[in-house]
Amino acid sequence: MMLANREGQAVPQVVLPTRANGQWVKLTSDELFKGKNVVVFALPGAFTPTCSSTHLPRYNELAPAFKANGIDQIICLSVNDPFVMEAWAADQKAENIMMLPDGNGDFSRGMGLLVDKSQLGFGERSWRYSMLVRDGVIEKMFIEPEVEGDPFEVSDADTMLDYINPQAEKPKRVTLIGKPGCSHCTRAKAALNANGIRFEEISIGSHGVSLATLSAVSGRTTTPQIFIEGEHIGGADELEAWLKARG
Repeated sequence: MMLANREGQAVPQVVLPTRANGQWVKLTSDELFKGKNVVVFALPGAFTPTCSSTHLPRYNELAPAFKANGIDQIICLSVNDPFVMEAWAADQKAENIMMLPDGNGDFSRGMGLLVDKSQLGFGERSWRYSMLVRDGVIEKMFIEPEVEGDPFEVSDADTMLDYINPQAEKPKRVTLIGKPGCSHCTRAKAALNANGIRFEEISIGSHGVSLATLSAVSGRTTTPQIFIEGEHIGGADELEAWLKARG
């Protein structure tokens, strides 16, 4: 298998059936790319482990940084049907990403990156890669190495953003662990929102997260507990102090 690098070439001219506002629509390559700066990341399948845990979430997280550096649209492409892609976007809360179903594999085939994954029962799927497209012409591609399995080494969001601007400011990773009905949690979330800081919210009692879990990771059993870039900040009072010191 020789995976194609199409840097300097135009994207394939295809028509992709998809869904918008509950209706079928057909998107052409020109509608997707003409006159725009677009980042595309392609992956083997919706709801698959690496795609759901890392690939899609980080692009969604870094979308504001991409926009600040001249990117008009971020597209997630997979050889799945529109209904699956729509359900995956909702599950992932991927509001910053355009989910593009390449249901027949036409775009991936035109890219030379449609591969046979029949051994997994997947049929033909896209190889994992990312690319920067300016006005329909591919400027840069990051194609995962041709090795067994599903490598994920170079098509990540950070690698692409670093290519576009090595000095790009990236949003901090913020996690708030709270519980329903917690007034201090509401205050902390309001403070984060007022400062334009996106955050992941984990609620005690959901997805196996318990007070014991909270105590294990923070040393406390009160809520909220806030972590910024992996550093434990503390509760709402400590967060407000951190935000004040940040200026």
